[in-house]
Amino acid sequence: MAKLAVLRHEEGVRLNSDCLVALYSRLGEAGAELFMVQALEELSVRLRDMQRFTDADDPEELIRNARRLALAADQIGMSSLARVARDVAQAVGAGDVPGRAATIARMMRIADRSLTAVWDMQDVIL
Repeated sequence: MAKLAVLRHEEGVRLNSDCLVALYSRLGEAGAELFMVQALEELSVRLRDMQRFTDADDPEELIRNARRLALAADQIGMSSLARVARDVAQAVGAGDVPGRAATIARMMRIADRSLTAVWDMQDVIL
């Protein structure tokens, strides 16, 4: 009898702590907090839109939103999320349907872990 393997998709995320330190240094604590809240809201909207455009099979909007998500992630030091969002845009642009599905799933996993990591890092910076 064959055994069923269960794969766990856990991978580390990379945050650019220098980006957050520079943000707090440049904007001060209150300004950086506001910037972080706005950037995280932008990420949340983009992630929700990515799911919506995936369901609607709208490649042009997927590419546009993946690129915007990458820019927002870069602004707050979420290097892994930004890189995978760019990978999504590339897979969608190439018409790689299995690659698109895989990278979008990976992006969602990394987004969840990145959000937790950035909040944890923010506590250290303060």
